[in-house]
Amino acid sequence: MALFSSLSQKINHVFSKISNRGALTELEIKQAMREIRVALLEADVNLTVAKDFVNKVSELAVGEQVLKSLTPGQQVVKIVNEQLIELLGSTQSKLAVSSKLPTIYLMCGLQGSGKTTMCGKLGYYLKKQGKTPLLVACDVYRPAAIQQLKVVAGKVGAGFFEMGQIAPKKIAANAVDYAKKYNYDTVILDTAGRLHIDDKLMEELTDLKKSFDVTETLLVVDAMTGQDAVNVAKTFDEQVGLTGVIVSKLDGDTRGGATLSVKAVTGKPIKFCGIGEKPEDLEPFYPDRMASRILGMGDVLTLIEKAQTAITEEEAAKMAKKMKDASFDLNDFLVQMDSLKKMGNVNDLLNMVPGASKLNLQDKQIDENEMEKNKAIVLSMTKEERTNPKILNYSRRRRIAAGSGTDVQSVNKLIKQFEQTKEMMKRMKGGKRGMKFPF
Repeated sequence: MALFSSLSQKINHVFSKISNRGALTELEIKQAMREIRVALLEADVNLTVAKDFVNKVSELAVGEQVLKSLTPGQQVVKIVNEQLIELLGSTQSKLAVSSKLPTIYLMCGLQGSGKTTMCGKLGYYLKKQGKTPLLVACDVYRPAAIQQLKVVAGKVGAGFFEMGQIAPKKIAANAVDYAKKYNYDTVILDTAGRLHIDDKLMEELTDLKKSFDVTETLLVVDAMTGQDAVNVAKTFDEQVGLTGVIVSKLDGDTRGGATLSVKAVTGKPIKFCGIGEKPEDLEPFYPDRMASRILGMGDVLTLIEKAQTAITEEEAAKMAKKMKDASFDLNDFLVQMDSLKKMGNVNDLLNMVPGASKLNLQDKQIDENEMEKNKAIVLSMTKEERTNPKILNYSRRRRIAAGSGTDVQSVNKLIKQFEQTKEMMKRMKGGKRGMKFPF
C-alpha cells in the first residue's frame, strides 16, 4: 500500500475541483477546506491539529491576493503544501552525534511498536553512514527480547552486547565500556517496553537517561495505532523527555494520522519513518518530501537517492548507452529487475513519481511475485536466447516454461513486454513526435 493513499486520493479529489478554475469565491474555498478537514479526521489526524491546520489555510486562502489571482486554485494548493510542510516540521531534523564517543541513542516505546526491529534498522542506516553501531539488550523483561535483538544485529552486521536479565543500568554501563574498548562509535540501547505506560517503565527510562550522556532519546511509535500513538508520544515526552520520534509501520494499512499530528502535539521532530520489513526500509524524515507525497506530487529526490544506492555510476552509464543504442537485451532486463528490487517496494517507488496519484496506481498494484516469476523465466533461457530473443520459437518457449515452473502464456507475455520496451526505446532514439533521448 502506498503511503497515505486514502488521504492523498481525497485531497486530490478536492484539488481537482478547484485547481484549474479561473475564479474562486470565498464560499468555494471554505467548502474545499471543509472537505480537507473531513479527510484529515478520517485519516486519524488529531482533532485540534486538523482544525488549526484548516483554519490557517482558510485564513491565507481567502485573502485578496489569492481570490484575485489568475490561478486561484493553484494558489490554494500552494498554500496547503506550505502549511503541510510546516505542520510536519518544516525542515529535516538530523540525528545528533556526540563529540565525545560513543554516541548513545536511547530507544523507547511500548510493546508491539516495532522498537527492537527499529534498533536494527537504525544500526543498518548508521553502518551505511560509515558508523560502527553496537546494539545493546536492555530489555530484560520481555521473553526472547534479548535473542530477537541478537538476530536483528546479525542480520544488519552490527555489534551486539548483552548480560542476561540483570539491571538495565548495569548492562548499559558495561556496554559503553565495551564500545570504548572495541571501537564502536555508536551505542543503541534497546530498552524495555510495556503493553501500557506505567511508573516502573518511566522510572527505568529516566534512570538510564540520567546515568549516561545520552545524545538522543528516540520514541518508536506504531503508525497503525493512530491517535493512541500521539497520546503515547506526548506522555513519554512529558515524563522522559524526547529528542525525536520514529514512526514505524507506515507502509501498513494505516491512515497516517499519527505522522501528521505528532510534531504539532509534542513539538518533537520526526527523525525517521519505517516503510517496510527489510533492514534498509528506514527513511530519514523530510517534511517537504512527505508533504509532496501526501498531496500526490511525488518524491523525486527520494527516488533518485534510492536509485543511487542501488545502481553504480558505471552501471547507469552502461545501461544508458544500451538504451540509446537500442541494444537492450534480456540480460539487461534481468539487471534492471535486480536493481529495482534493491530500491524497495515497487509500488511505493511508483507513487514517488510526480502525478502518479492521478493514474490511480493504488488500483493497479504491481505484484512483486510476478517480478520473481519473470526473473525465473529469464534465468531459464540460454545465454544465446537472452541476447537474441527472436530465436525463441514455440519449442524453446515450452522448455523455458517448464524450467521456470510457469506456462507458455507467461513466457509469451514477458517477451511481448520486452519487445514493447525495445520499440519504445527505438522510437525515442529516432526522436519521433519530438521525443529526444536525454542521454
